[in-house]
Amino acid sequence: MSEQSPLDILEILRILPHRYPFVLVDRVLEYNQGVSIRALKNVTINEPFFQGHFPVEPVMPGVLVIEGMAQVGALFAYLTEPEKIGNNLVYFGGIDKARFRRKVVPGDQIIYELELIKRKSKVYKVSGKALVDGKVAAQAEVLASFS
Repeated sequence: MSEQSPLDILEILRILPHRYPFVLVDRVLEYNQGVSIRALKNVTINEPFFQGHFPVEPVMPGVLVIEGMAQVGALFAYLTEPEKIGNNLVYFGGIDKARFRRKVVPGDQIIYELELIKRKSKVYKVSGKALVDGKVAAQAEVLASFS
């Protein structure tokens, strides 16, 4: 198992096609070749979705927490097989067993932890958790594929 050094936002932007306001990963903290990945997202009041969700009590939409998990999954797939994926996009293929355990609010830092369940040809299935202060805010199994 080899460990790769962290990726900053500039390196993430070279890999992911997403741009502001839809990039939901700020840094890759740890990557274990083909096994697991840890990344973070700093949640700030400046996020555009907080204007309407909800103005009186800002809460990050759960679907965006899962989207962040999917983006980390795409980074995992690319880092695992950069020569195979190349310039192809990694697409969100599905979600299973999604559960939301606590709210994510401005000031929180989400730590995404994903582990490979299986890889078959061009499809990856990962098990993911979104942690805030060491507690699970959301969890899911995410499918990703590349063309």
